[in-house]
This record gives sequence, C-alpha cells and structure tokens, in this order.
Amino acid sequence: MKSDLFSSEHLAQPATAPGMTLQNAKSIKYAVDGEMHARQGSMIAFRGDLQFERKGQGIGGMLKRAVTGEGLALMAVRGRGEAWFAHEAANCFIVEMEQGDEITVNGRNVLCFDATLSYEIKTVKGAGMTGGGLFNSVFTGHGKLGLICDGNPLVIPVTAQRPVYVDTDAVVGWSARLSTSLHRSQSVGSMLRGGSGEAVQLMLQGEGFVIVRPSELKPEKPSAG
Repeated sequence: MKSDLFSSEHLAQPATAPGMTLQNAKSIKYAVDGEMHARQGSMIAFRGDLQFERKGQGIGGMLKRAVTGEGLALMAVRGRGEAWFAHEAANCFIVEMEQGDEITVNGRNVLCFDATLSYEIKTVKGAGMTGGGLFNSVFTGHGKLGLICDGNPLVIPVTAQRPVYVDTDAVVGWSARLSTSLHRSQSVGSMLRGGSGEAVQLMLQGEGFVIVRPSELKPEKPSAG
C-alpha cells in the first residue's frame, strides 16, 4: 500500500530517550519511564505497559485539581511505554523549565508535564472574579511543560516602562513575577450606551513576557476520560 500518509512526516518513530517531544504541531509524544501527568481525556494513543489514573486532590499534595473557569482535571500516567497527547487539534508547544524558573499558565492551556514540576493553583492578583475567577496554575521546578494554544500564540515582552494589557479570555500565561491588575478601558457610561471594544483587560507590569492566543474563548467540553 502506498500513500503520502505513510511518509516519515506522519510515522511515529520509537523513542530514543525518556520524556516529552513534539510529535507534530498538534500532538506531544511522551516516552514514559516512571510517571508523568496529563490533562484527563487528552491521551490519543499509547503502547507499552502504562497505567492511567484519574486524579482529584493530590499525590502527596502536589497533583491537585486545577480550578479554572471551566475546570481542568488531571491524570497520572505510570509505567514504561509511549503515549501521545492532544486536545481538539490545538497547536502544541513545549516549555523547558530550569530550577528557579516560574511561569503562570491558564489551566485550559495545560496538556501534560513532567512529574518533576510542581504547581500551585492561585487566584490572579487584582483580577477579582472576572474571567471565571482567573485561577491559574503557577509551575516551578526543573522539567518540561506541554502547552496547547488555539492558533499560533503571540509572545509579547513586558518591560517596566511598557506594561501590556490583554483580554482575559485570550491570555495563555505569563512570567510569574509580573504584577497583575485589572484595567478598565472605557467609562461605565460608555458601556451602558453600548460602547464598542473590550471593557476590562488584565494589566501586566514588570519585566518578563505574556503569551496570548489569537482566538475567542470557546466553552470547554467535559472530559470523556
């Protein structure tokens, strides 16, 4: 049988080392040798001796249920083998973190991550209950973090002289050391009269970066498993 479908571009090759790699723009491959964590329902294929366990409130207090506007449940993957992860054909990216690094990520953009990373669910300071409460996951430690984005993300530098304002529905994540607050871009009177444009944005100040997705927020579908 012959087809472009069977080209090396699409063919899954055996892993040469444990850990996370991009299979293609829409999926992440993880060679498991021990344990890793992933979003529930995101596993699209696996081979080898792997066990999948739904997680709620913690492995030793580390693996928690991420409370975002829609909610994000995680699973632990244990054993030895290879697994592939994806979510609604979103674009996939890998962030390699070193000791001392810290990144804040919206829970809806988390796909999978090394068990060596730890995270804490925090309320975005200054954001109140806007945008579903803006509960984000702050990742720290040494390891890789797999992220998803609906479209190609935009990474905008933030400097002390030039704060950045982002739509709360579009923000993917940012440098955890940036300070956050809400910014109202028009008067209450203008909004009541049907003024156009975004009414409230998240303002980020300091030195770092913010990641934004180029799409409107879609309702999160419940995980099937």
